[in-house]
Amino acid sequence: MDEEAFNLSLRKFLKKVGVTAQREIEQAVRAAIAEGRLTGGESLAASVTLRIGRLELATHIDGQIDLT
Repeated sequence: MDEEAFNLSLRKFLKKVGVTAQREIEQAVRAAIAEGRLTGGESLAASVTLRIGRLELATHIDGQIDLT
């Protein structure tokens, strides 16, 4: 295995995940505020599951997103 190539590929994947997730969350929060489903002062429970089928990897991550 080429450690440098692996590290670069992994970082690229994680950047794509992070950028995409942030954009989707921001759009959903703004829409919910505009529709009155959120006030903008909430703390939102969030979770992500990372799966890599060929590795039989499934990792669940829980967290909070504070809007204030």
